[in-house]
Amino acid sequence: MLDLFGAVAVWLKTLGLPVTNPPTAEVKVAQVQPQPLLSARWWLVPEPRGEASLNQYLQQLTQQGFDPDQQGIWLQSSTAFLSSHGGDRPLPAASITKAATSVVALQTWGHNHQFVTTIAATGPVQNGVLQGDLVVQGSGDPLFVWEEAFALGQSLNRMGIQRVTGNLIISGKFAMNYETDPGVAGQFLREGLDSRLWSGEAAAQFDTLPGGSVQPRVAIDGGVKVSQSPPPATLLISHRSLPLFELLHYMNMYSNNMMAEMLAENLGGASLLAQQAARAAGVPPTEIQLINGSGLGHENRISPRAACGLFQAIQRLLEPQGLTIADVFPMAGVDRGTVEGRKMPKAAVVKTGTLWDVSALAGAIPTRDYGTVWFAIINRGDNLDGFRRDQDRLLQALIKDWGYAATLPAEFRHQPGQGHLGDPQRNQLALQPSR
Repeated sequence: MLDLFGAVAVWLKTLGLPVTNPPTAEVKVAQVQPQPLLSARWWLVPEPRGEASLNQYLQQLTQQGFDPDQQGIWLQSSTAFLSSHGGDRPLPAASITKAATSVVALQTWGHNHQFVTTIAATGPVQNGVLQGDLVVQGSGDPLFVWEEAFALGQSLNRMGIQRVTGNLIISGKFAMNYETDPGVAGQFLREGLDSRLWSGEAAAQFDTLPGGSVQPRVAIDGGVKVSQSPPPATLLISHRSLPLFELLHYMNMYSNNMMAEMLAENLGGASLLAQQAARAAGVPPTEIQLINGSGLGHENRISPRAACGLFQAIQRLLEPQGLTIADVFPMAGVDRGTVEGRKMPKAAVVKTGTLWDVSALAGAIPTRDYGTVWFAIINRGDNLDGFRRDQDRLLQALIKDWGYAATLPAEFRHQPGQGHLGDPQRNQLALQPSR
């Protein structure tokens, strides 16, 4: 029979983690960058106050008739394990999956990456008329929406283009208003370029732009055509998306499934995404199992421990850039979206997740005694409102146990984005505007 340390050593080796003799054995919790080491005994010694609050929380769920084996929780600081209940067991994680999409996107492209959409012409421009087709080639911008189309039309007008005699040709990975069918996306773009065609939805969105914005008028005589082999054309405009970290903040704040799906497809699909996310989080591949990048479907399974590892990996990627997790996830009491109406501790930075029988919450809270505490809570059952309420109460109880940080740790410092949707400054004109 193995002694206690021998059993721990075997368990650590199955995870591919280094093992040394007790009591000084240390292991890494993730692999993105060098990071603080945790004692190999951390999982055996829960923090008493947090453990008591966690046990009370679980007891309440059991009394409500929910299976404790379908609930998962993980709590840790940056250097110490605090408490767990089934923390290494993968459970349907709903939109916590978007944390996996976020970390792989940041690793692959970098925080300032911008998706470029090019606009070109197949003929000359004479007296405000483009004699030919307008060719649009996308590269996977997941947030090309009405406002971006308005800004594009304004730039075409600035170049002196008011009418196109040919077609609007859509090529590459172009989506608009989260519609990935290029034909439908092209129809949205045709409407957005010409205010005389606007629906009530488009007009209402224009009203959200800064004062002084000019309604674009670019009439396209032909129809919308889709071609992955467009004709030769002269570049007119290079449109750049918002920087990646701002796209991720928008995606996570509103838990936008279509944005997550588009990013995941561009990253190589769910299988590759899961592998890279597990490496980033420093957990076995079995703890992150994905079928897509959004979290739609019970087949997307992430352990609470892995969810915390994903948040920590994102923080390590962003910190050298002067950014934090608060720049890609919503902050309670500050941001809109899925955190509105919740009763979480002030400044908690989180990602929510919901399926019809899943409620999940993961992120970080600022404490006095342990600094940044990373947490993940995954609940299964048919009481979503009750789960959300009790998740918030558990976090408040932990703040009561460990105190609220007098000064927010670095992970909670948010840098407001510099750009906004519909900003024509992100349109680089290849030709000088006509006079």
